[in-house]
Amino acid sequence: SSSSGDESLRDKRARILSRGLPKQKPIEGVKQVVVLASGKGGVGKSTTAVNVALALAANDSTKEVGLLDADIYGPSIPKMMNLKGNPELTPKNLMRPLKNYGIACMSMGFLIEETAPIVWRGLMVMSAVEKLLRQVDWGQLDYLVIDMPPGTGDVQLSVSQNIPIAGAVIISTPQDVALLDARKGAEMFRKVHVPVLGLVQNMSVFQCPKCKHETHIFGADGVRDLAKTLGLDILGDIPLHVNIRESCDSGQPVVVAQPQSDA
Repeated sequence: SSSSGDESLRDKRARILSRGLPKQKPIEGVKQVVVLASGKGGVGKSTTAVNVALALAANDSTKEVGLLDADIYGPSIPKMMNLKGNPELTPKNLMRPLKNYGIACMSMGFLIEETAPIVWRGLMVMSAVEKLLRQVDWGQLDYLVIDMPPGTGDVQLSVSQNIPIAGAVIISTPQDVALLDARKGAEMFRKVHVPVLGLVQNMSVFQCPKCKHETHIFGADGVRDLAKTLGLDILGDIPLHVNIRESCDSGQPVVVAQPQSDA
């Protein structure tokens, strides 16, 4: 009886393992999904995600671009894209994204009061992410840019395992503590078989507006060194500039407000 019990246990284990990861199902109407992620918070990931979405649309006016804010606890896309209000529902009970600057946007920030904290456990967060992925009528999009929350937790795994992702972009400052987490982020995507397109070095250099002296406040070339170690490309090197911060805070991101600027 002991050996038959062991055998049934082995069979059960084999059946569970054979199921593997959840089957990835594309988001209806979306051709390519690009996720922008960072291991650490506060490195300018949302700012970069917003400007990348706007730049994709600016570079080719024939492309339709969407922006999904997957940061459930700290949604910042509504403020940066100058959007407020609740999404309308389609006859099929899907949410219609809000639109500005030609970009279709969806965020948890549209569904709650601006000042209301989200005090949720993991299962509720996962349910919200599922709704933002599956219960939105995106129409026809060439690119959907997803602004991920910081870290390598439930949300990142759930998004990576549920939808096919064309590639991930990792944002980091050159600071050592940010690089540690950026490396973890890159390794996580590799583990779940999401191609890492490259790294963006943000807040790389500050130029004094008066004397033009350049200071590397967060260190120099840390992200470049990490990219070499990981065998990845550097996709961009963004300065620490007051215009980038001010333009996003005012709901007019720098790609829209100052498209000809160096930033």
